[in-house]
Amino acid sequence: MNGSVKTIGAFGLALATGIAGYAVAGWASEAPVNTVRVIKVDSKRYEFIPNELTVKKGETVDIELTTHDVVMGFAVPDITRERTNILPGQVAHVRFTATKVGTFPFLCDVFCGSGHEDMDGTITVVE
Repeated sequence: MNGSVKTIGAFGLALATGIAGYAVAGWASEAPVNTVRVIKVDSKRYEFIPNELTVKKGETVDIELTTHDVVMGFAVPDITRERTNILPGQVAHVRFTATKVGTFPFLCDVFCGSGHEDMDGTITVVE
């Protein structure tokens, strides 16, 4: 009798542990995943395409930047301190999480020629 009590006790403990583990794993898999939204932006003398971007507050964004002619820069100083150089034939990235609602300018911060001062755009962050 003593052996069958131990067996039932061990079985009960294993069953309870398995159910608890399954429950924890199930809850963990239902947790929201922090996904990154990739937005592709091409640059050329003297424009960004697209030059108007819209993102949601709280969204993590990776702006993927390319150029085919000259070295450019990309900065969004009112959203992030991160900036990058965009080199011809390579892909550059600026990643940020939008934390405040509004419309924020971005610009080329590397002199790229006589139209450089007009090379800009906006990122609008919405609720």
